Amino acid sequence: MSRHLIEKYRQRLKQETGAVANPWGGRLTVALVYPNTYHQGMSNLGLQTVYQMLNSRDDSLCERFFLPDPEDLDEHRRSGFPLVSVESQRPLADFDMVAFSISFENDYLNLPVIFELGRVPLWREERNERHPLVICGGVCAFLNPEPLAEVMDLFAVGEAEVILPLLLEGLLNSSTNNRKELLDRLSQLPGIYQPGGYTLGYEETGELKSMVPCRDLPDYVQRQWQSNLDDSQSSTCVATPDTEFGSMHLVEVSRGCPRACRFCAAGFIYRPFREHSLDHLRQEILDNPQGVGRVGLVAAAVSDYGELADIGREILEQGGEVSVSSVRIDAITADQVSVLAEAGHKTLALAPEAGSQRMRDVINKGIDEAQILAAVKLLAEVGIPNLKLYFMIGLPTELEDDINAIADLTVKIRQVWEAIGKQRGRLGRLHLSVNPFVPKPWTPLQWAPMERRALLEKKYRLLQKRLRPLPNVDLNFESLRQAEIQGFFARGDRRVGRTLPLLAEGASLKAACRQVGLDPAFYLYRERGVDELFSWDIIEQGVQREHLREEYDRALAAQLGYICHPGCRRCGLVC
Repeated sequence: MSRHLIEKYRQRLKQETGAVANPWGGRLTVALVYPNTYHQGMSNLGLQTVYQMLNSRDDSLCERFFLPDPEDLDEHRRSGFPLVSVESQRPLADFDMVAFSISFENDYLNLPVIFELGRVPLWREERNERHPLVICGGVCAFLNPEPLAEVMDLFAVGEAEVILPLLLEGLLNSSTNNRKELLDRLSQLPGIYQPGGYTLGYEETGELKSMVPCRDLPDYVQRQWQSNLDDSQSSTCVATPDTEFGSMHLVEVSRGCPRACRFCAAGFIYRPFREHSLDHLRQEILDNPQGVGRVGLVAAAVSDYGELADIGREILEQGGEVSVSSVRIDAITADQVSVLAEAGHKTLALAPEAGSQRMRDVINKGIDEAQILAAVKLLAEVGIPNLKLYFMIGLPTELEDDINAIADLTVKIRQVWEAIGKQRGRLGRLHLSVNPFVPKPWTPLQWAPMERRALLEKKYRLLQKRLRPLPNVDLNFESLRQAEIQGFFARGDRRVGRTLPLLAEGASLKAACRQVGLDPAFYLYRERGVDELFSWDIIEQGVQREHLREEYDRALAAQLGYICHPGCRRCGLVC
């Protein structure tokens, strides 16, 4: 046993507020695994929500597992010390069920080492009655589960508030010790997908031809979602001082996004857009016996929340602080900005996404240059010193002129920022984050190819040439290797999962695919067929394919689409 690692886990537990190592008793034990480090994982609201739901019951017990910190990995392997929980330092393999919460495709690469250190076989076909059931939830589980179909026994397709209670009842009331029978029974529950219960067929050209259920499983698995957010609350339940948002109480204010940007999966897979009521948030945030403290308001579209300024002002009046990660260019108001500045915000993020109006119309961003510059002016005038800007390159129909337009827009933003900064006697910094476009399932751009690396590198160089000379401007580019791996898994089928151990060991995507007989270009660089069967079609999201295709055609023509509004049913769901 590694004394150093045990002591590290115990110190983490001691630092946390409200985290108690409970005795196991006769309860159903669940290992909740976030496939990244403790520092990255404990600010994830989905993880905290599931942890709280499981430990609020008398018949279940949940303990947390994370990828070991980089400096600890060698010690784990050298000493043979297994992966153990934060709470009681019990090994992963001792639990009844292992539940992964996965939000990012690049975290798939951490799965082989987690299974290795957890002493659980990576491939589901190698597990038997001696091993825990392995289930995957989180965004990736209902975006496209198929790349992990050979790893996971089950997927939770949708939101935990709806799925988890029925799943627990199914497990607790089961009378069978037969693993296959149990999986079949659980697969009858709403939102539970058992990949091993389906037979897949492929065309000679490699495209997916069929997904046929075996036995009595459903043809499709319907995504589950919480209709009334006030019936529950996603918020921080375990304070973690040494993590990214450790000193902040995170509170979800809305779920989904009404903007319908054509590249954004969250805007489609979390439909319909839902908000917490102001009264509910007041009770959650302000009625705190320990005081309000630092509050982080979390949503895909925080500034779309109509009462943002009201709840922010009330937090400040009670001696607290309020924080948001980013604001919507066309939704931010003077009242909202005033609250954020008064709360001490030093940096805020805006996402123009594209430099030219044509490209903003392609992605249905719904903003123009005048709105962008007005938002920048508003933030600068209240004294927020630093601004972060998000842009994408490699979008469908993108030309060199569109890349130059990113530089041109940045110059105009800097001119506004600098002029007001000089008046105030302080110049902050502009941070540009430039990321390659990655096509995602369940978006209108799911048919689009990803741009090849050579062209992306050329566009990076062009932006560097234009923007590096500008004072007070930082330019950050996402790793092209990471972007390609993300795209490979985002729209891959279950065959791509076999590359996981190779990629985890550092192999290039091309080399890993060669070893398992795949062509990465097939997944990354081809436009998908109009009627092609997608691996994620096993899920019934509620958003109609015909609607997504119509929006894709409009994107290629650089025509604006729409935003969601109450009563709208254009996509197949009712907002």
